[in-house]
Formats: sequence, structure tokens, C-alpha cells
Amino acid sequence: MQVGKDSVVTLSYRVTDLQGNLVDEGSEPLVYLHGGYGGIFAKIEEALQGKSAGEHFDVKLEPDDAFGDYDAELVMVEPRSLFPENIEVGMQFERATEEGDDDELFTITDIAEDKVVVDGNHPLAGMALMFSCTIADVREASAEEISHGHVHAPGEHHHH
Repeated sequence: MQVGKDSVVTLSYRVTDLQGNLVDEGSEPLVYLHGGYGGIFAKIEEALQGKSAGEHFDVKLEPDDAFGDYDAELVMVEPRSLFPENIEVGMQFERATEEGDDDELFTITDIAEDKVVVDGNHPLAGMALMFSCTIADVREASAEEISHGHVHAPGEHHHH
């Protein structure tokens, strides 16, 4: 069976940057519903269209195709007093936005005596990525999966 709209695709994958450094080793296969449901980056979905199980391919993702460009406005300097004692560079934390939207994820990038620099960009923002994958399985989606717009794991409870 070929990958097409409303098929469920299982991908074994790994992601590297363009220098070949591992970004995501893909320890769990990626399973998603194909056909514009937003389960995977659009550029990868395009590359998968019409392919069959067992095929391997690489897709180069520019920042626009992946996690977006780096936005300097998302870098903020906050007073050290707002943070707990035991923070370290590289820690991530969420904070609710003023509009009460979903929490944004920030990463601490620098700690000075009385200031902390936090960065709200995705860690992979601004990076071009190489997505190498093999199609492990393709099957038709169930009517229920299509109506919900996502894959159900075997034995998953039904939503009411």
C-alpha cells in the first residue's frame, strides 16, 4: 500500500543538523495520519506521498519548514530574584502568557549575578535539519481516526 490521504504511516527516523550532529535519534517510531492533519511537518508529508513501506528517504528541512526562524524578541533578561535558587543554564520552564494562552517554553541560556537570560525560541529554531526516515508501515486509517484527525493506538479508549 502506498502513502496517501487518510493512511496511517509509521516512520523509523532520525534527525541531524546539516553538520551531521544528532538532534533526535527517534527512539520511538513516529506514527501519524497522512493527509494534511498536521501530524508531521508538511514538507515531510509531501515527500512521503505515494511512497511504500520499506522505502527510505532524506528530507532537508529549512527553518521555515521545521521550527521556524530564530526570533530575538523571545530572548528576555529577567531579575534573578524571580527564579528559584537551584537554576542552571539549559533548564527549561513554562510560563503562561499574559493572554492566558498555552504556556510558552523558555530555556535559561545565561545566569549572571542578578540577571537571568531566558530564551523562548524552540531549541531547534533557526536550524536547518536533515530528516532521515524509513517507512516501517502503511495502513488505511479507520473512519474514527479520520474523523478525529489523529491516530489511535491499538486498544486505545474511544473518546466520547
